Amino acid sequence: MQPFDILASSPLAFVFCVFILSLLIGSFLNVVIHRLPMMLQRDWQAQAREILELPEQGPQETFNLVLPNSHCPHCDHEIKPWENIPLLSFAFLGGKCSSCKAPISWRYPLVELLTALLSAVVAWQFGFTWACAGMLLLTWGLVAMSLIDVDHQLLPDVLVLPLLWLGLLINTQGVLATLPDAVIGAAAGYLSLWSVFWLFKLVTGKEGMGYGDFKLLAMLGAWGGWQVLPLTILLSSLVGAILGIIILKARGADNSTPLPFGPYLAIAGWIALIWGEQITQSYLQIAGFAN
Repeated sequence: MQPFDILASSPLAFVFCVFILSLLIGSFLNVVIHRLPMMLQRDWQAQAREILELPEQGPQETFNLVLPNSHCPHCDHEIKPWENIPLLSFAFLGGKCSSCKAPISWRYPLVELLTALLSAVVAWQFGFTWACAGMLLLTWGLVAMSLIDVDHQLLPDVLVLPLLWLGLLINTQGVLATLPDAVIGAAAGYLSLWSVFWLFKLVTGKEGMGYGDFKLLAMLGAWGGWQVLPLTILLSSLVGAILGIIILKARGADNSTPLPFGPYLAIAGWIALIWGEQITQSYLQIAGFAN
């Protein structure tokens, strides 16, 4: 029996393989989350210098998602391949750098584990299908952009827009939604938050959210169609309100402190794409609108 046949016929084997693969993806996402904002900042600075006709800076060290090699931020010790095995290396090293013994952030193994667990859920729900492949790519993208938004209040176009177009392309084959529903979902997702943004700004004179949030909701609409938008907006509002209050209280900050909304949209959209129909049917049954 061929490997693909085994994965297609054995759900547990497929979920296990996706889990292991996604641990490696999670390790790479840690690099993306850390380096991509720095890469964008360097690019923006270079563009600003060009526009302002300032002299170019001297040659700079290559800095991208591959180079330079990962290193300890405290002692510059280069991370060896055996020190970068997802989860295992962190455990074997006791959560400390092998050279200077400085603590390694728990965030790295948690991102790896979170990515693997979410991917395993996707694999279990969709099985060995093209829908699963698409949802895995979307899940990995949502993890990266959510944590970048947490750190920098930034949803990079370089992540959001390709996934938006990919959602539309996938749905030309009706993988997760029909193409008309996906196109309407992308447009409605963007325009709904855009309208809220301008209404809030006209009333208060303040900006309640960023343009990246519009694009993120448009992206989710492109993947799941317009049908996922109401549940996504409802869930993200509820989760954002509850967690936002908890975070502000924990930080001792006032209610005017800005908080990223992207992670709540990402969480709600992911849930709506996977369990949206079941959640909606359960609600209708509880409300007495369905048998």
